[in-house]
Amino acid sequence: MRRSLERIGASKVVLALSAARTGDAVGNSILFVIIPLYVAKLPAPWFPLPETVRAGLLISLYGLVNALLQPLAGALVDSRNKRKIFIQCGLVLMGVSTFAYIFATRFTDILLLRILQGVGLALTVTASMAIMAISTDKKSRGGSMGVYSTSRMLGLSAGPLLGGYLYDHFGFNAAFYAGTAFVALGILLVQLWITEIRLPVSSAAQRPVFKIIDRKLLTPGIVGAGLAIFVMAAAFSMVTPLEQQFNTRLHESAFSFGIAFSAVMFSRLLFQIPVGRLSDHVGRKPVIIAGLILMAPVTALLGEVGTTLQFVGLRTLQGIGSAG
Repeated sequence: MRRSLERIGASKVVLALSAARTGDAVGNSILFVIIPLYVAKLPAPWFPLPETVRAGLLISLYGLVNALLQPLAGALVDSRNKRKIFIQCGLVLMGVSTFAYIFATRFTDILLLRILQGVGLALTVTASMAIMAISTDKKSRGGSMGVYSTSRMLGLSAGPLLGGYLYDHFGFNAAFYAGTAFVALGILLVQLWITEIRLPVSSAAQRPVFKIIDRKLLTPGIVGAGLAIFVMAAAFSMVTPLEQQFNTRLHESAFSFGIAFSAVMFSRLLFQIPVGRLSDHVGRKPVIIAGLILMAPVTALLGEVGTTLQFVGLRTLQGIGSAG
């Protein structure tokens, strides 16, 4: 069994990181369904904006802080030559921030908490990727990344379903407790299964350097792929702040919205392997373009849905389009 797992890149370190990533992915994605509903509950005297705009601000701020801080966090991880401690600090920050939602009384409270969660995610992701790169070899690295990314997708798929169910049956606090518990599970797994990994430093000239951006990586291919990912992510995340409107129009519950939200992740999880194999035969560029062409009309049609089934169907197509 151990040899079989190692052949597909599922070493003990990879499994530990994957399990921890699943935990924090569930804990954080629970909030995708809860935040738009929570925004409607809290006063926002300093932000006299529509609820949809405020919800969108919270959803976007989390990703924006994470994206902006990842280069800085990566440079910090490399310069300190430590990884595990940064994963733990990031998870603790996310767990404490999620639990603190219980005590939020104004919109500005959750605004600050989303910033802290973004910081925690940046620390966790960069340190995890560093450990993955060090702990795997070229022969199994692709499989290791596949195991890791699949675990993350499973967490992101399950979180909205769980969040919607808990809100419908037990209220906001139950969802926050569950989110905190899953992040805590990730912290425990990292502590038990991961050992600190440091790169050997033999001379002063080889000591890690605090370098935020490597210009050599800013190639047209990487920049173009980054823009494609940005567009696709924006397309399937823009429905989140509109949860209240979808629920009212379709007469559905938070759990039903969670199903539609998770449909993107589930379909992407199912199709990413066959789509990946297709790209090996026809090339990456045609697959990326085909995915964008599929997502354009599907995203536009979301404004015309009249039933939850239609909503779930279009979200499933979005997931297929983003699988490439």
